[in-house]
Amino acid sequence: MRHARSLRSAGVEWVPVGSLFETEKSQQQSTAAAPAIVENPVPPAAALEERRLALDVLREEVKGCTACSELCSTRTQTVFGDGPIGAEICFLGEAPGADEDAQGIPFVGAAGQLLNKIIAAMGLKREEVYICNILKCRPPGNRTPLPNEAANCRAFLDRQLELIAPKYIVALGGCAATNLLQTNKPIGQLRGKFHDYKGIPVVATYHPAYLLPHRSPDKKREVWEDMKMLLTKMGRPIPQKPS
Repeated sequence: MRHARSLRSAGVEWVPVGSLFETEKSQQQSTAAAPAIVENPVPPAAALEERRLALDVLREEVKGCTACSELCSTRTQTVFGDGPIGAEICFLGEAPGADEDAQGIPFVGAAGQLLNKIIAAMGLKREEVYICNILKCRPPGNRTPLPNEAANCRAFLDRQLELIAPKYIVALGGCAATNLLQTNKPIGQLRGKFHDYKGIPVVATYHPAYLLPHRSPDKKREVWEDMKMLLTKMGRPIPQKPS
């Protein structure tokens, strides 16, 4: 008994037997209760790389999708997404346009340039956020996605968001918001508050295309109010109001 030997070496000649065994028992229980050391834990970087590879696999699946006969016969290419895995914010639009269909990157046309300004006004860089759409193919004539087309793309979108794992989602426009949230409410009723997608806070706001000069540029103020609401929830400072 180690405890007894240590007492003897210290010059202690006698202790009650009960207390000696209780002390030894306590030491054994303490040792048994100690948490096991986990050897070789999976590094976060390795998990991130696994998600990145899984996203590449999903991208290839999207490229080969022919579920929507009209879309896959008229598209130049699929438009999957743009940005880093683990981005804090994901901006979600409705579908690629002509410029996006040509380049294979979401939000690169006039609406994309305005989105870049919104992101910059928030104190962020485009490279820091993830951008994608409800549909991965351009609808002919840039028409609104049909319900069956959004349904065909839903599994791709859900898996994409699962792998990106953003902390917040900004749904741009009524089509993106109603499809993501599975609601019939118009964008005017959805904006100005937070919604939920699988535990992720969602902000619904107007699509940048709706803010262009030939449409409703006066709605920029409301979009900025939505972005300020998001920044506050994120704990980020609100930059000076953009022009």
